[in-house]
Amino acid sequence: MLLKSLQAKSSALSQTQKQLQILSGGVFQDGSLPTFAKKIEQSNQFPLRSKKIEILQLNVGYMCNQVCAHCHVDAGPDRKEIMTVETMQQCLDVIKNTGVHTLDLTGGAPEMNPNFRWFVEEASKIGVKDFIVRSNLTIILANKKYHDLPEFFAKHNIHVISSLPYYKREKTDKQRGDGVFDKSIKALQMLNAVGYGMPGSSLKLDLVYNPSGAFLPTDQEALQNDFKIALKEDFNINFHQLFAITNLPISRFLDYLIKSENYEDYMYALVEAFNPKAVQNVMCTNTISVSYDGWLYDCDFNQMLDLKIAVSENHISQFNEEILTDRNILISQHCYGCTAGAGSSCQGTVA
Repeated sequence: MLLKSLQAKSSALSQTQKQLQILSGGVFQDGSLPTFAKKIEQSNQFPLRSKKIEILQLNVGYMCNQVCAHCHVDAGPDRKEIMTVETMQQCLDVIKNTGVHTLDLTGGAPEMNPNFRWFVEEASKIGVKDFIVRSNLTIILANKKYHDLPEFFAKHNIHVISSLPYYKREKTDKQRGDGVFDKSIKALQMLNAVGYGMPGSSLKLDLVYNPSGAFLPTDQEALQNDFKIALKEDFNINFHQLFAITNLPISRFLDYLIKSENYEDYMYALVEAFNPKAVQNVMCTNTISVSYDGWLYDCDFNQMLDLKIAVSENHISQFNEEILTDRNILISQHCYGCTAGAGSSCQGTVA
C-alpha cells in the first residue's frame, strides 16, 4: 500500500512532518483523489481568502486533565506548553485596538492555565460580543480549586461550549476515558444550577458532538434533538445548541485512522462528501488562531500541523488587521474535513 510505503520513508521525520507528508501523499500520490486546492478551484473558490477577522481563537495551553482518543491537540496532563501573561496581554491589546469582536479560549483545558482567571477578568473589562471558553466539563470536578468555575463563568457572562461526545455513557467513556461521562453530567448539572443553558437564560451553554469512529457526523439538527430529549429525560439537563464537528485527519485521530487501517476509506468519504457551499463559511475565513507562544495560524488544525499564516507579520506581537484580512489561507488535504457534508467548524455546521 502507498500509505505503508510513505510511513516507512518518513520514519526519521518529526511527528508533525510525518503527518504532513501522509496528508499530502499516501492515497493522493497515485492521483486517485484530487487535492483540496484542485477541488475548490473547480468551483472558482481558489485561492481561499480571508473575509473579515471577527474571531480571535487562543490556545492558552496544551495541558489537560484528560487524554482523549481523538484529540487533535494531543493534549494531556504531561503537556507543559502554557501561554504566558506577556502573550495574553498582547492578545488583549489586539482585542482593544481592532475589529475583533469574539474571543474564543481553547486548550487542552484552558482553565488549567495558571493565569486563566486573570485573563478572563482583564478581557471582561474590555468587553467583547461573545466571550467563549471551551471546557471539557470534567475539569470542574478535577480539583477543589475548579469547583467554583460555574459561578466564575456566570459572573463574567462567559459563553461555555462543552465537549460531550454522546448522551450515553459507553460511547463517551470509550472516546474520553472511564468515568468521564458521569463527571460530565455532574458538571452540566452544576452549570444548570447557576442558570447556564436554561430556557430564556442569557448564560449560553452549548455542547459539542464529534463521532467516536471513522465516520462523518449525521445531521446536526437531528442530533441536537436527540441530545436534548435524552439529557432532559435521563438527567434533567438543559442546554442551548449542539455543534456537530467532523474529526479531521490529524494528530491522534490520524494515528487512529492509520492503526485501524481506516485512513484511505475515511479520506475517500471526506472527498465524496465535499460540499462547495461549505467552503464559503469555513472558520478560517473570519478567524485567527493563536498558539500558546503567540504564533498566528489560519485555524487551530493548521496550528497543530505548524502551518503558520502566510504573511510575514505572523506573531501576535505583530498583529496587522489590514494585512491579515488581505491574505490567502493555507490549505492542505485535512481541509476536506471542514467542507464535507454540511461543513464543520468550531461553531458546528456551516452550510
